Amino acid sequence: MNIKKILVSQPKPSSEKSPYYDIAAKYGVEIVFRPFIKVEGLSAKEFRQQKVSISDYTAIIFTARTAIDHFFRLCEETRVTIPDTMKYFCTTEAIALYLQKYIVYRKRKIFFGKSGKLDDLIPSLTKHIKENFLLPVADVHKDTLSVLNDNKIPYTTAVMYRTVSNDFEDGEAFDYDMLMFFSPSGIDSLKKNFPDFVQGDIKISAFGLATAKAVKDGGLRLDLEAPTAECPSMTSALDMFLKKNNKAKK
Repeated sequence: MNIKKILVSQPKPSSEKSPYYDIAAKYGVEIVFRPFIKVEGLSAKEFRQQKVSISDYTAIIFTARTAIDHFFRLCEETRVTIPDTMKYFCTTEAIALYLQKYIVYRKRKIFFGKSGKLDDLIPSLTKHIKENFLLPVADVHKDTLSVLNDNKIPYTTAVMYRTVSNDFEDGEAFDYDMLMFFSPSGIDSLKKNFPDFVQGDIKISAFGLATAKAVKDGGLRLDLEAPTAECPSMTSALDMFLKKNNKAKK
């Protein structure tokens, strides 16, 4: 089957240099960016029900820019003033730099890792073990917190946002030859929006073991999986897949 139209269940790339655009041009395919899920912030009332007082904490651990947005939003809505002495620990430099949207970066104590994993932050967290750490998370978050527990880091999680289905509107086209998913929530949303979905010739790809498992558990056929040793990214896997199934444009 020749792939002509692909749905990537992620937001449209902010840069025109995205590999997806190169792939679209190379194979003459149409790539549509349409998230199956979206992030929704908790209200101040919902947050207060957790009985977490932000003022009690001296350091914040951020694993995503989304967490930064909703942390500072809730601070504003609950009228919490963040002291200049607050310390920030981020899993990547990009996330750390995003703090500039809300604070004077050069005047704050900010630490960051390289790989995006909490493991990278352990040396910095251990050096500041006397701090009281707050970790903003989504309602469903990855089970990566064991590394904090193993290293006896004193932290508290606070749910500040949730992932919900980004429902399709009546009459919205769904004429794709391939669907690309990046989280189990995306599969849940597919089932919710299209309870009578029949895969047929439609190809389904998944990024990550959890997403691949969700595809199979949902009774669907998994046609493409990443990352692999040969294809570390979804775009490299897609390029290889289309190379086998489509002919590159001359």
